[in-house]
Amino acid sequence: MLAYKQYVTIKDPAKVELNGLPFRAGQRVEVVMIAENDDQATRSEELRALFRATQALPQAQAITDETIAEEVESYRVGR
Repeated sequence: MLAYKQYVTIKDPAKVELNGLPFRAGQRVEVVMIAENDDQATRSEELRALFRATQALPQAQAITDETIAEEVESYRVGR
């Protein structure tokens, strides 16, 4: 199966025009349309902001690399 991806911006929701496709005339193809998630960029930035806020907490400032390593090791051995 030949897969081909092309990004287009919808100008008229009643039709989509694709040009320069790598298929022959009469060839049967499957068309799958997936909209980009506009909320994804917003959610990513919100998550980054949450990480920055969490890392700025005084409790987080007191955590050392050694403490993290100890917690990871404890988890791995099942304590």
